[in-house]
Amino acid sequence: MKIAVIADIHGNDLALEAVLADIDAQGINEIVNLGDHFSGPLNAARTADILIGRSMPAIRGNHDRYLLTFDPEHMGTSDRAAHDELESRHIDWLAALPETLTYRDTLFLCHGTPQSDETYWMEGLTAEGVVHMAERKAIERFAEGIDCPVILCGHTHVPRVVRLGDGRLLVNPGSVGCPGYDDDQPVAHKVETGSPDARYAIVECAADSWSVTFRCVSYDYMAMARLAARRNRPVWAKALATGFLD
Repeated sequence: MKIAVIADIHGNDLALEAVLADIDAQGINEIVNLGDHFSGPLNAARTADILIGRSMPAIRGNHDRYLLTFDPEHMGTSDRAAHDELESRHIDWLAALPETLTYRDTLFLCHGTPQSDETYWMEGLTAEGVVHMAERKAIERFAEGIDCPVILCGHTHVPRVVRLGDGRLLVNPGSVGCPGYDDDQPVAHKVETGSPDARYAIVECAADSWSVTFRCVSYDYMAMARLAARRNRPVWAKALATGFLD
């Protein structure tokens, strides 16, 4: 059994198309989606149309929740940009998604952690805003009570896998459409993946053992970078073009 895992598309329709084409080329017909579908200065409505037309199990991310619950006047810049593009049918699709999901009684899907769509799971932050690998005890604490051999999370945009002490596999597939970002919560920090490519993961079960493969897919990222620049979002433009913020 092979299942593709995507997350954090952030309105990047060209990256999503490239990833879906790569998944199809490998003959994989099952995909799960970990949320944060639209937020950003790119093509939220077209991204929504692609996802709606391509049925797959999906959950909400924190930015999806903001789109559903915040007044537009109080949204962040990226959320407001997506909100202004989306139609009511797109919002209805988003509203129907669960916060977490168990797929095939085997894969547990969440965006951040099972308890919070805003919490980093496998990464920690120093007081100075340096992103680092979280402590093993903290990672395993979030996984308590989840009776699935594979646990999937997104949110940080960093591809990473941790084998928990009991053998369960914890996987972040990385971001389809946003290879770098900055944030001021809980302290100011930035996350950079170092390449502009679209990312996803494949989880596979063979002989009752699960493994993961990370995929890094090239696409016309400069078209997306130019779009972000035209929309006066230079940080997005830099990240999309390089995977770095500086």
